[in-house]
Amino acid sequence: MGPAVFNGKDSPKHQQVVKNKLLAVTRPSALGILSNSGPPKKRHKGWSPESPSATDGGYPQGGGNRAKYESAGMSCMPQAGLVGPASVTFPVVASGEPVSVPDNLLKICKAKPVIFKGHGNFPYLCGNLNDVVVSPLLHTCYQSSQSLSRAHEQYGASTVQPISEETQLLLTVYYLVQLAADQVPLMEDLEQIFLRSWRESHLTEIRQYQQAAPQPFPPAPGAVAPVSSAQLPWLAGLAASSCNDSVHVIECTYSLAEGLSEMFRLLVEGKLAKTNYVVIICACRNAAIDSCIAVTGKYQARILSESLLSPAEYQKEVNYELVTGQVDSLGAFFSTLCPEGDIDVLLDRFHQESQGHISSSLTATSVTKSASLDVGGAPVCTSYSLEPHHVRPFQLAVAQKLLSHVCSIADSSTQNLDLGSFEKVDFLICIPPSEVTYQQTLFHVWHSGVLLELGLEKERMTKQQVEQYVLKLDAEAQTKFKSFLQSSFQNPHTLFVLIHDHAHWDLMSSAVRNLYSQSDPTSGWVDRLLNCREVKEAPNIVTLHVTSFPYALQTQHTLISPYNEIHWPASHSDGADLYPESKKYFGLPEFIESTLSGHSLPLLRYDSSFEAMVTALGKRFPRLHSAVIRTFVLVQHYAAAMMAVSGLSQMKSYTSVETLEITQNLLNAPKQCPCGHGLMVLLRVPCSPLAALAYERLAHVRARLALEQHFEIILGSPSSSLTVGKHFVKQLKMWQKIEDAEWRPQTYLELEGLPCILIFSGMDPHGESLPRSLRYCDLRLINSSCLVRTALEQELGLAAYFVSSEGPPEKGPRSEAVESDAEKLSSTDNEDEELVTEGRPLEKRSPSEKRSPVKRERSRSHDSASSGLSSKASGSALGGETSAQPGGPWQGERARSPQPCSPSEEGRAPGDKQRLRAGQGPSGVSRHSPGPAPQPDSGPKPSQRSVQVQVASSSQLSSSGSSSSSAVPAAGTRALQPPRCSMAKACRQPPVVFLPKLVYDMVTATDSGGLPKAASLLPSHSVMWASSFRPLLSKTMTSTEQSLYYRQWTVPRPSHMDYGGRAEGRVDGFHPRRLLLSGPPQIGKTGAYLQFLSILSRMLVRLTEVDVYDEGEININLREEPDWHYPQLSDPWPDLELFKKLPFDYIIHDPKYEDASLICSHHQSVKSEDRGAPRRPEDLYVRRQTARMRLSKYAAYNTYHHCEQCHQYMGFHPRYQLYESTLHAFAFSYSMLGEEVRLHFIIPKSKEHHFVFSQPGGQLESMRLPLVTDQSHEYIKSPTFTPTTGRHEHGLLNLYHAMDGASHLHVLVVKEYEMPVYKKYWPNHIMLVLPSIFNSAGVGAAHFLIKELSYHNLELERTRQEELGIKPQDIWPFIVISDDSCVMWNVVDVDGGGERSREFSWSERNVSLRYIMQHIEAAPNITHYALIGMRKWSSKTGSREVREPFSRCHVHDFIVLNVDLTQNVQYNQNRFLCDDVDFNLRVHSAGLLLCRFNRFSVMKKQIAVGGHRSFHITSKAPDSPVAVVPAQYVCAPDSKHALLAAPAQLLLEKFLQHHSRRFFPLSLQNHGHPVLSVDCYLNLGPQISVCYVSSRPHSLNISCSDFRFSGLLLYLCDSFVGASFLKKFHFLTGATLCVICQDRNSLRQTVVRLELEDQWRFRLRDEFQTANAKEDRPLFFLTGRHI
Repeated sequence: MGPAVFNGKDSPKHQQVVKNKLLAVTRPSALGILSNSGPPKKRHKGWSPESPSATDGGYPQGGGNRAKYESAGMSCMPQAGLVGPASVTFPVVASGEPVSVPDNLLKICKAKPVIFKGHGNFPYLCGNLNDVVVSPLLHTCYQSSQSLSRAHEQYGASTVQPISEETQLLLTVYYLVQLAADQVPLMEDLEQIFLRSWRESHLTEIRQYQQAAPQPFPPAPGAVAPVSSAQLPWLAGLAASSCNDSVHVIECTYSLAEGLSEMFRLLVEGKLAKTNYVVIICACRNAAIDSCIAVTGKYQARILSESLLSPAEYQKEVNYELVTGQVDSLGAFFSTLCPEGDIDVLLDRFHQESQGHISSSLTATSVTKSASLDVGGAPVCTSYSLEPHHVRPFQLAVAQKLLSHVCSIADSSTQNLDLGSFEKVDFLICIPPSEVTYQQTLFHVWHSGVLLELGLEKERMTKQQVEQYVLKLDAEAQTKFKSFLQSSFQNPHTLFVLIHDHAHWDLMSSAVRNLYSQSDPTSGWVDRLLNCREVKEAPNIVTLHVTSFPYALQTQHTLISPYNEIHWPASHSDGADLYPESKKYFGLPEFIESTLSGHSLPLLRYDSSFEAMVTALGKRFPRLHSAVIRTFVLVQHYAAAMMAVSGLSQMKSYTSVETLEITQNLLNAPKQCPCGHGLMVLLRVPCSPLAALAYERLAHVRARLALEQHFEIILGSPSSSLTVGKHFVKQLKMWQKIEDAEWRPQTYLELEGLPCILIFSGMDPHGESLPRSLRYCDLRLINSSCLVRTALEQELGLAAYFVSSEGPPEKGPRSEAVESDAEKLSSTDNEDEELVTEGRPLEKRSPSEKRSPVKRERSRSHDSASSGLSSKASGSALGGETSAQPGGPWQGERARSPQPCSPSEEGRAPGDKQRLRAGQGPSGVSRHSPGPAPQPDSGPKPSQRSVQVQVASSSQLSSSGSSSSSAVPAAGTRALQPPRCSMAKACRQPPVVFLPKLVYDMVTATDSGGLPKAASLLPSHSVMWASSFRPLLSKTMTSTEQSLYYRQWTVPRPSHMDYGGRAEGRVDGFHPRRLLLSGPPQIGKTGAYLQFLSILSRMLVRLTEVDVYDEGEININLREEPDWHYPQLSDPWPDLELFKKLPFDYIIHDPKYEDASLICSHHQSVKSEDRGAPRRPEDLYVRRQTARMRLSKYAAYNTYHHCEQCHQYMGFHPRYQLYESTLHAFAFSYSMLGEEVRLHFIIPKSKEHHFVFSQPGGQLESMRLPLVTDQSHEYIKSPTFTPTTGRHEHGLLNLYHAMDGASHLHVLVVKEYEMPVYKKYWPNHIMLVLPSIFNSAGVGAAHFLIKELSYHNLELERTRQEELGIKPQDIWPFIVISDDSCVMWNVVDVDGGGERSREFSWSERNVSLRYIMQHIEAAPNITHYALIGMRKWSSKTGSREVREPFSRCHVHDFIVLNVDLTQNVQYNQNRFLCDDVDFNLRVHSAGLLLCRFNRFSVMKKQIAVGGHRSFHITSKAPDSPVAVVPAQYVCAPDSKHALLAAPAQLLLEKFLQHHSRRFFPLSLQNHGHPVLSVDCYLNLGPQISVCYVSSRPHSLNISCSDFRFSGLLLYLCDSFVGASFLKKFHFLTGATLCVICQDRNSLRQTVVRLELEDQWRFRLRDEFQTANAKEDRPLFFLTGRHI
């Protein structure tokens, strides 16, 4: 049963027939067949590699051992082994005498019978074994169908039995009986019939297990006795009796041997002439049966025997026939066909006549045309334009899908790809060894600009440079690939993308290739190179397989995870409208759709006269392979057509309508264009020797007809580059405006517009793209007998095309053809004229029946032969192309030729007029008919099946052929129409495709799943079905679902590179860095993956870059020159005595406080215009300036960074499991909070050495602190604390690289509710968890607790180490408090040459945090400084800011804090904003030193989430839609104001920032009269200045005697603030006061205690509170006016 062949009838029909026969034919026991009560006769266990598999059933053409001539003892051909698909060894059991094969069997039968082993034992064969073919495929199918697949085991083997052998055989007979004479049995059909029968027989059991059966079945009959062995021959004979001898049943008594002998006898006697199938049954053997089926029909036997050859065997066979001269008899036969003698004699005569004077006016016009072209005077054709390279929307969408898949691999927790560690992208594209594909890929890479974008090459690239990125997978590939691997090894920070284009090609395992190295030398390279250990293990190589036919990479053993598959989005899919395309893709589904009714012309056709001639010759020459016969016939047709078009009209009888149409349009198209643009005809000849033969023959005919200047014939073979004649190269250069004298076309795309026949050889296309001028795709020679889905779709993919979407094909009215069946419209005619095929379709006639003259005449009346030759009447506008116009549907080139019109044609003309309108002037085209009406044929000889069209005489032909623009003016309409280039239509019309009838039937028939039957074929040669118990693919399946289907139902053959790749079902067998991109052929996958490389590179650059704040310091102009500068510019550390003399700079210079109130000091007098216009609050974060910086190797990272070195640090190391951390409570008392503070530490096991415990695993006692005197450079002495909220993913908490590998103690300070998520992302970090009362607190609370905890710890360490003899003052007292957005640190190098001279020069470089910390920690007298900080980086920094190495001023963001000196200065735990400024002022007023290292700077990353942004102020009303504005943060006490869900302190600070002018109207823009702020700094907004004073005794304050203040702010003041203290200050009349307290009671007490009523007037309505509910403890304020 031949695998790869399709039946013309769709399978639902077959199955229906089978079902009907099942129920009807066998009356008494038919029902019994449906239930099988006995145990299974042969159960096939499992699917081990050795067991014969169902797959062979669907396998068309195998590898080396096709088991073609199995004789008695031989199970396979000598080269058995692993190579071929049929590597199933088949045990043969001898039974009795061997059967002798008669000597002249082939000669008598005209075809080799194919014998399929069925059930039981098969006898030996001996004698003339070359004349029979024996195959195990049917046996395998039976076995496979008897084994219950895993999918059905759930139903329970006890109740559900496999289908019995008798039933299988009976169903097979039914199947054969209903096959038509031109159909070939197909194993897949049979498997579906078995599956369906089994389901029906067990419907009730199945329904118990699944709610909805996949297909509705008739109710199953009850349990009836099964078919017995004895009944079987009788039932089979009964079934066969109805089929007119098509199936013959032979019953044997003892063994199959007697049946086979009987069959051979009948064959030799000629008694089986009408029989296509012989079924031999031996039912006597112990209740088991032996059977086999022989295919004896000439047509079926030939196709099946050829389908059993592997591609290699097929080529070998053809070569043998050519070399041994067997084909000469075929040539001799052809020469007898021509009535006037040999065709070559005719050609020679024609050649002699045309020498000296050009008799054919066709030649004359073309020669003058080409002459005028050379002069350059010809008009320019506007239809010819080379498309500029651009990325289409769908390509961009696919590139982005690829990128997101790569990112998801990187983001997964498997650590398989660390995108953060790559700085650039490099790539290598591997392609099959085709020179044209190679040049084409080079062209795409060159023009995409990807090399420049990736920074791999400079502007002026040479071709040699581009060549190193594209690799042909041939014997020379190894060296180039080794250097690629070496490069990937040497550049660990480059991500290498290995792109395997055309990935379905060469899946042979390299192990198998080594065993059979004599096979194709190009095979096995993919496995050897791309699957080598180095590629699989390299962490910086991502492999991307790209193919249009991914099926062979979607098996049970594939290395590609289903999650790593990217499918091209379907044009009808959701979201497709997001990618508006200017062109519509026309692929296989659209081609098939064009064959359905409603379309004016099918684009898929077959040539029935060609098929008929091939069939007839097949019988005459049974020993020749049909590929040889088909090639000879087709070349003969093309030669005859060329001669007919050139004036030898009698040759029309020796070609077919289709071939004549192609040839006419090929020759006429250039005449329709002022520049001579023509169309391409693709002639696909897979077998290279046959292609060479066709090329020589056609070139010879062309030369004799003097057509060398009219069109080119190009032999395209994978191994060689293109050869194009000088004349045509010159034309191409002129059209494409190419100056280069050396230029030659190297790809098919560069043949745009060239009139040519491209003979395309090679067993498989290798991804070559074809130009838009391709009008005919002639696939009549593809190896139709051995197709699988990949091979079939690959051939049809050659015609895939983009058409302009402006003019979509409208479904025009169809001509009323004599017969309206889709498949009968095979021979079409000119342009849109639909031809009736000759008479009845081929399958309805017996091959020997002659066509009736009447029908021939009808067909000829609109036959290309007469209609296309003079393309006059329709106007050359139609480009001389004929029905080629695929788009028949959408253009109108109808009224084209002076031909006799049939009524149906004229009835259709008006519909075509619309289509003529486009640019062709009047649409009423008159049709004159110079030619006489055709006469009926004299019946052709039976063997000569070509279309014998006898139209006009030769003189008529040449005159009409030459009248390119002369014959028509008579009509009066043509004169107005300018010539129309064929290229004009190219953008609107896909090519017309001619197929073998067998393939046409497969493609156009649908199966019960609604898909073309071709889709249910075995997906690829290199895989096999896992079971015949599989559902059908369905039309509604997406690409993803099809992939899952193949992953479940196919397994690789032993020769496949994935065979044995992984244990079945193990998910971890997928390779993590391997992706698969699939999309229809010619849709633009190359452009998509090149675009992917570009955006991947951009993303990596973006990953290695970071947006850092880049703002110059503010309020510089307010800084007066102080009286004293730090004198020693080159000091690495501050000199304590000199530093103490520096005045403190109160003014805030950090740009993040641009919207904060100025702090006045006695130095400055501020004018209002000195301050820039304040930003609106909503602009604060949007408009801050940033710069994009490249991350250095010393950067701090967030959780998205995973590099090898960080694994252990981050805790993803196997030694440190996530759960290995312990929770420790740590308590200390603090009087200000009035209670004991209880904190929790989470300490990973790996960090316990930083702590002291009462005993191992016991109570946490303290955190270890080093000594001031320690000098080690291996660690950082100061513990680093990082408060963080809302940034578990984005916070820069990975300091491994920043610390440059130095040991350090890093503690994350997190809120209690965020602890689990931080612990998940940072499992190896120490965490300090704040008490739950601080869950809604601001950063002040974290700073407060860090400092208090650290001081408490310092005390504990002093006590602990004092016992060890260490002085308390020797314990290191510093900690670091760092923001979670500090990303990099820099140092300024100063050229100290000039000290204070003008030649001060400096440069800035990136350094590690380790360098900075060790430098600061090594400072002399460091313990005398309370706070140490550094500048914030800015590109705007000038030499003024870095000239002085140290400043005494505010420090922010990253501070080194002396917890010992600042023991009595606390952070305010209530604060949300500006708490660092507040703390700095209090530290300075306590007389302590703040030092800023100006030569160090910190870069802060812009992080859009978390931090202070995580505080949202919302209304407590459940569904209040209105946004809350700052003016609503405060209300009158006891009012009905909407209450807000936010801490009171946050509302207060936000309100004062935006609306403090309500409290301090006099202070607005009045910088000379600031607001006096006692003991705290609150931001009152940029338009109000404040003067900070401390009420503490002995504190440092500025001299206030000169100031008259415009306001007084008392915030939660303590007992140090007294009435006498306030009386020192002077206020303006009308100055305002604001007192803020925790409750109304303390508000009144404060007013009384401070005797405020003496100088301030208060009114009842001047009392306010924050808009909180009572339980949220609002703050209260009282405002008053100075008297």
